[in-house]
Amino acid sequence: MSLINETHDINLTSWVASANVANCDFPIQNLPFAEVRRKNADEAFRGAVAIGDQVIDLAKVNELAIFSGDAQTAVAAASQPTLNEFMGLGQQYWSALRLALSKALREGASEQALLSEALIAQADIEFALPCRIGDYTDFYTSIYHATAVGSLFRPDNPLLPNYKWVPIGYHGRSSSIDVSGQTFHRPNGQTKAPDAEVPSFGPCKRLDYELELGIYLGKGNELGDAIAIENAENHVFGFCVFNDWSARDLQAWEYQPLGPFLAKNFASTVSPWIVTTEALAPYRTSWTRDENDPQPMDYLESSQNRELGAFDIQMDVQIETQKMRDEKHTPEQVSKSSFKHSYWTVAQMVTHHTVNGCNFMPGDMLGSGTQSGPTHEEAGSLLELSRGGKEKITLSNGEQRSFLEDGDNVIMRGWCEKEGFARIGFGSVEGTILPAK
Repeated sequence: MSLINETHDINLTSWVASANVANCDFPIQNLPFAEVRRKNADEAFRGAVAIGDQVIDLAKVNELAIFSGDAQTAVAAASQPTLNEFMGLGQQYWSALRLALSKALREGASEQALLSEALIAQADIEFALPCRIGDYTDFYTSIYHATAVGSLFRPDNPLLPNYKWVPIGYHGRSSSIDVSGQTFHRPNGQTKAPDAEVPSFGPCKRLDYELELGIYLGKGNELGDAIAIENAENHVFGFCVFNDWSARDLQAWEYQPLGPFLAKNFASTVSPWIVTTEALAPYRTSWTRDENDPQPMDYLESSQNRELGAFDIQMDVQIETQKMRDEKHTPEQVSKSSFKHSYWTVAQMVTHHTVNGCNFMPGDMLGSGTQSGPTHEEAGSLLELSRGGKEKITLSNGEQRSFLEDGDNVIMRGWCEKEGFARIGFGSVEGTILPAK
């Protein structure tokens, strides 16, 4: 089964010269979507596509009417102040617009003169959330993260018995999700020290990041209708890098018996660009399950999922402290991982979420859960890197961290690269911690 088409050709170049620079996040093979407007301008947000260090203003493209058929229907929907209408059209329209834009942006394209009018420099824009996120569910798909965290709290039984059978998730809070550049105050709440008889109230002392992917749903399903695993990815519009901030000390006290609450609902941050599922086709890999582990139940199993269900999306985390900014130091990488380690695939997440008849709407988002790899250096959270706060990470400027401090800016990036195909990137997601109120 091949999902590769002409838009993935490594030999394609663009008349937008910056898209042809080595290691560019946004070559012509990528074409991710976002909502943008010019900085400090009294104008509406509208859909845009990244190309090199520029964006294509889709509202302007719609006015130019250079496309036809499904592509023109799609660009009209994508030019709106949110991408929900476009996302709800489905795969046929997403692919039509991707192909039309790819052809129009190629070196020598006849559309260059007209389409040049729709270019805006990325340095001159600001972002909004790409869509209305009506509902958000966070999964727990990294067995390495689940085992590492479980070992901190249940050393004799780190992995609960349901983990290898069920794609574990919980319903999160969408109202506190914001786009990259988010600042938020350190959360307050109840905590209970191990040696205390009663809990206390105050600012979180163990604030953490979580390195995740956000998965945006496109076309929805009717209430009561499950999505079969063979059809699951037709409902997945694309991906972003996602920081699901966590207050570990609040979480430890509150999470039983119903799971996370205040520890997880104060802030979550997404990268502005949605990299489409189609753009990621070259970086898919086979998905396997250890022969000694339970094999998926029939509704979570398919040959298609086995063959190409995993995505090799590289991610890393950098920390920029206030001192680093003051002294003009560059942010420092503290870990790197890959989504290919996920125990459950995106298709399995979508299918399990709807097997009881739960309905999705365009713009709904799934979180992958913290993505940690098999080695300690691939940990997707400070909780793991600091071994539950028992150890400190020493940064190159001499500062140390077990958990995040006020003024820390956390930067996460994502990218894909594979021999024979162009490198594509997700851009970055950043968020900065302010003192508690």
